[in-house]
Amino acid sequence: MRERGFSSNLYRLITWLSPGFPVGAFSFSHGLEAAAEGGAVRDRASLQDWICTVVSSGSGRIDVDILRDAYRAAMTDDIEALILANRRGVAFRPTAEMAVETTAQGAAFLDTCRAAWPAPFLDRWARAINGGWVCYAAAVGAATARAGVPLEWALTGYLQAMASNLVSAGLRLGIIGQTDGQRILAALEPVIGAAVADALIRDPEAFGSATFAVELASMAHETQYTRLFRS
Repeated sequence: MRERGFSSNLYRLITWLSPGFPVGAFSFSHGLEAAAEGGAVRDRASLQDWICTVVSSGSGRIDVDILRDAYRAAMTDDIEALILANRRGVAFRPTAEMAVETTAQGAAFLDTCRAAWPAPFLDRWARAINGGWVCYAAAVGAATARAGVPLEWALTGYLQAMASNLVSAGLRLGIIGQTDGQRILAALEPVIGAAVADALIRDPEAFGSATFAVELASMAHETQYTRLFRS
């Protein structure tokens, strides 16, 4: 929808993936806090490597596939396919904290979108899952599809927001400063571009991730004595 150069679908994408959108992303570090405590992530280079791995081989890879499948289901008005994508997105979480990370944000995102941007399809989905767990990536995929946001934009925005949140966590943990945070985001631009391109053509049978260090850090975080973050 355009009027005099204004793009409402771009406006919604920016709003929905903004740090100000009330999903509580700031409260999660995706195991980074434990990695910093153990010394595995200690400077700009190691933080950049950590985020790159998450985006390209970890939850980022899982999430873009779920977002893509949910988006396509919503575009074709297929509630059953959306339910399946959502269920898969919830199930493929290797730790309890990572499950909370996606479901807490997913429920908050879906509730806020339905309240501020009414969409009958999202209401039908909410009724179909009847209070069940919501995968954040699936909710973003469904909402962006119904808003007419191009899939490539949605995938790019989602991964950029994920990377930005991890950079922000690194800042609050004292690993890096503001300028190094922006250097990391600049360096991740081609990584995110490649991850989006791969998601658009990846065979659904290639679904999965391989980030054992991240998952072990997440498990360690569950019993970490002093914590700033929920994951």
